[in-house]
Amino acid sequence: QVQLVESGGGSVQAGGSLRLSCAAYGSVESLTWMGWFRQAPGKEREGLASIAIDGGSTYYASSVKGRFTISQDNAKNTLYLQMNMLTPEDTAIYYCAADFGWRSDNRYALIRPEVFGYWGQGTQVTVSS
Repeated sequence: QVQLVESGGGSVQAGGSLRLSCAAYGSVESLTWMGWFRQAPGKEREGLASIAIDGGSTYYASSVKGRFTISQDNAKNTLYLQMNMLTPEDTAIYYCAADFGWRSDNRYALIRPEVFGYWGQGTQVTVSS
């Protein structure tokens, strides 16, 4: 129904920046929420940012607020995550996610991974000191 393809991961030095992209295919016109998550070895999947597609309201985890920016280009059906001031603690596999849920469901704004039904394959981000 929806396929998500991520790109933009790689290696960067501490203090640097990366921009991740997530291209959506399929029934993208019906999506209501999208988000970015990451998972480091031995840790739980962490919600980073979410966006309400209708209206563009954004929500961030405290760990990335002020450094990361989620945005969308509806004409290109693409979601972005601009990551600045990266540190080695940001090293993880980063995932794009999407769903068709209620706009008013606050779990999406809380970036809960369990409510997102569609996921990308993940892209590795490695930050070296």
